[in-house]
Amino acid sequence: MKISTKGRYALRLMLDLALNNTGEPVRIKDIAVRQEISDKYLEQIISVLNKAGYVKSVRGPQGGYLLARSPEKYTVGMILRLTEGSLAPVACLEGELNTCPRQERCVTLRLWRMLDEAVSGVVDKVTLADLVEWQEQLTDNYII
Repeated sequence: MKISTKGRYALRLMLDLALNNTGEPVRIKDIAVRQEISDKYLEQIISVLNKAGYVKSVRGPQGGYLLARSPEKYTVGMILRLTEGSLAPVACLEGELNTCPRQERCVTLRLWRMLDEAVSGVVDKVTLADLVEWQEQLTDNYII
């Protein structure tokens, strides 16, 4: 499994909103500068996050974006699945029902399920709040 640029940037965008969660809207241009990402690309990503209800848009000269919920309410898995689609390592595990005609005799299916469960176990456990805490710990380690 390889996370695309869109998924990685969506996670960084949401993390930036969480780190700058002061109650005031955060402008995309400011996020773009801090994260060193094109504001045009961030506009595309924020549109997806906004449509899904993950962020709230505030219009006007002092406008920008806010998290729709507290950072504890978002898992990395939620954000990645929204932008990436399925995180399953193989196509036969992408849906609710495995329709592969070889599933009864496919020895590798067991491996793919284990891998899928391991990935889901991590991304569905780690929240945006965890990432905020990790970022603060990382920042604290560099203050002299």
